[in-house]
Amino acid sequence: MSNLPGFALVVLLLFAGAADAESLVLKHDAELSGAAVAGPEGPLFLVADRIESNAPNVVEASGRVVARKAGQAFFSDWLRYDTALNSVEARGQVRLEQPTLLMTGDSLKLNLNDYSGEVTQPVYQFTSQPGRGTADHIDLIDKNRFRFQNATYTTCEIDNDDWFLKVRDLNIDKTRNVGTARDASLQFLGVPILYAPWMDFSLNNERKTGVLAPTIGTTERSGLDILVPYYFNLAPNYDATLYPRLLSNRGVQLGGEFRYLLGNARGENRLEYPPDDREADRSRWSVALKNAYRLNASTQAGMLFYRVSDDDYFRDLSNLISITSISHLSQEAWVTTQHSLWNADLRVHAFQTLQDSTSATLVEEPYERLPHARFGMAHTLENGLELKLESEATRFAHSTLTEGTRLLAYPTLRLPLSYSYGFLTPQIGWHSSYYALDDSVDKQHITRNLPIFSLDSGAIFDRPFRFDGVDYEQTLEPRAYYVYAPYRKQDAIPVFDTAQLDFSYAQMFTENQFIGGDRINDANQLTLAITSRFIETDSGLERLQVTLGQRYYFSSQQVTLPGVAPRTSDATDLLAAVSGQITRDWRIDTAWQFDTQNGTNIRGNLGASFRPAPGRALNFGYRFIDQTTEQIDVSGQWPLGQRWYGMFRYNYSFQDDKLVEGLAGVEYNGGCWALRTVFQRLATKEDESTDSFFLQLELNGMGRLGANPLDVLKQSVPGYRPSNEILQTP
Repeated sequence: MSNLPGFALVVLLLFAGAADAESLVLKHDAELSGAAVAGPEGPLFLVADRIESNAPNVVEASGRVVARKAGQAFFSDWLRYDTALNSVEARGQVRLEQPTLLMTGDSLKLNLNDYSGEVTQPVYQFTSQPGRGTADHIDLIDKNRFRFQNATYTTCEIDNDDWFLKVRDLNIDKTRNVGTARDASLQFLGVPILYAPWMDFSLNNERKTGVLAPTIGTTERSGLDILVPYYFNLAPNYDATLYPRLLSNRGVQLGGEFRYLLGNARGENRLEYPPDDREADRSRWSVALKNAYRLNASTQAGMLFYRVSDDDYFRDLSNLISITSISHLSQEAWVTTQHSLWNADLRVHAFQTLQDSTSATLVEEPYERLPHARFGMAHTLENGLELKLESEATRFAHSTLTEGTRLLAYPTLRLPLSYSYGFLTPQIGWHSSYYALDDSVDKQHITRNLPIFSLDSGAIFDRPFRFDGVDYEQTLEPRAYYVYAPYRKQDAIPVFDTAQLDFSYAQMFTENQFIGGDRINDANQLTLAITSRFIETDSGLERLQVTLGQRYYFSSQQVTLPGVAPRTSDATDLLAAVSGQITRDWRIDTAWQFDTQNGTNIRGNLGASFRPAPGRALNFGYRFIDQTTEQIDVSGQWPLGQRWYGMFRYNYSFQDDKLVEGLAGVEYNGGCWALRTVFQRLATKEDESTDSFFLQLELNGMGRLGANPLDVLKQSVPGYRPSNEILQTP
């Protein structure tokens, strides 16, 4: 045999004193202290208190036996090696060390050619990822495949059996990182909580075909909620999921999702269908299609299509406030191209508007764009002058309002001048518009042309200073922005897609106070602002930013939206903002809008967060808008004790005198498992709310059981971290 010469040399050296072995002190050779050369052709190194050969091609060793071959190590009280068969038998405190598996047992049989064999009464542990257990018997199929009889399996640390699978037959395939169990029961804290005649699971949390962990919960409007997904790992770049859902009050909901990622295409497509919703007394459905395609290096195409069967679909069947509050669903298709000097896109865009059946106020349906074409270009001349053009052509359609076509073109010339101490940027443009409006008698044609001039300028001053032993740099950044646009009468132009921008710091530095192309404000105005930053010199961290700004008008307002009165003051409200990472743990974000004419507060946002460590997060928020909104929003996650965490959110509207969202939950980190329970109350309609209860058990390396609250927690509690993702428990 190929490895006999190397083996024979070791054996001969040991045989030289075998007759008087007890009088010799055996020393480990440096070569024998490590594993042999990997591969089936490597020699076997053997060390023992006594080695002898009583038959041809057979060597027996006893007393503290250590054998190494091809990256494997054997430890036992007795070992028999058959050089002809290249096989090993061992008994008495047997220990087997392989690259992927550590195992102890009563006896071992192993064929070193293909690494097949068996171990009796084994205790095993995987080395490349968590996983250990016991068995009555293990069949070693090869280096990476094992069959366990009457076995247990857990990812918990040694001496921790909080949870384990107890199976009659367990197959582990390390080549595919898949475990398959037959006649399996899940034991948690000594209590069987789940039985399955057959189940498979991933050994490394990678995707694999099979039944995913079910989710079980309850909601006030739907009753008991059970979701059992089945995942199809079709290929590395595309997969599918079927997720039948049982709602005790409503019936069965069928759902499916298909995802793909190809060289030039990607997409996520989902369909849900409750064929007979007993609460709604009708069939319902939801479609969500999202696909994008790269046609060439510069051109892409894509589509979005979201639609539901009725207005209340999300309010009845979702627990996320971002979903239940949706009022418009997009249906859109587009082609876009991007080049060095120009870009263009063509799209069609329609909507489904969802109404609140309990509200007397109807949600206004937006215009559909059938189609919308846009062309833009930008070019910088050698002298730094920037030439830019934005243009579009749109056909607006609506079931009840005036329809028509709009053409816009806005070329501009801009000269940015930058200096070490500041900047100066003059700009001039010509805004041209053409409308062809549908009328019961004939088409109405409207044109609008006006120049727009702006001048943006600013300076930067800075000074170093030291505070509390830390070096800082303070900046002082004044800014002035002037805009002039003459008045053009625009009352006859319909409002297709235009609204007034919310007054904000960013809006003060825009030419037009309207968003959309149907209104161009008349302007003779100057915005003055000043910003000061406090920057930590060593880290570059912005500890504090303070901003003040106000816009001043030199003429009366004439252009407004229908039903909106013109401005009467010669200045806007005063805006102030303070934000920054005040300390390592504290961050603040505040904004304030003050009416200097009447001395009243118009708008305010106060926010602060305290995050000293993962699993410790507190968020405070207050929002105020004069006569429309006043809300408080407090949320957080915090340790309650050893391995215990509490989560909460309280979002209350004083204006409406109702709870927008309330949430309370606790989570326990068991080391190799986590248990979280959450109660949520969510306003779903103007005068209605619903209660939901989530209870989830997460077994590390196995999956999650129960109702999944993670999406709700991550959205409702900024800074939330699952306890089993936190490196150190308190």
